[in-house]
Amino acid sequence: MKWRLGFGILLITAMLNVSMASGYQSISHPVDLFEFDSVAQQKHAIHLAKTLRCPMCQNQNLIESNSAVAKDIRLRVFELIKAGSSDAEVKQYMVARYGEHVLYQPSMSLKNGLLWGIPLLLAVGIFGFMVRHIQRWGKE
Repeated sequence: MKWRLGFGILLITAMLNVSMASGYQSISHPVDLFEFDSVAQQKHAIHLAKTLRCPMCQNQNLIESNSAVAKDIRLRVFELIKAGSSDAEVKQYMVARYGEHVLYQPSMSLKNGLLWGIPLLLAVGIFGFMVRHIQRWGKE
């Protein structure tokens, strides 16, 4: 009976965390004035800047962040797009300069696989241990 109370508290806590996280909305910040050749080019550059993370901020893209570093990187992205660089070239330039951390979707590698896989395996193992422990406790 005690495990049901603990499980209920755990479930309520998880539901509250999910509801709080889903209520979060990102704040839009105005983009620096920069002259593009066309509106389509401007939209393309802004979309690309939204896919790149500010290396100095906590999980903010280049458009959301107002840090000096983000402004410099955002300006460089806009300059590269205006000069005719492709998305891949811009991303390659940013990765070469700031590392893969600037990408929201880094390339799949063994290091990234371990980074995501170990916590998942650990969570599954802990869950299995808890289920086994609860089953033994119920038999006593």
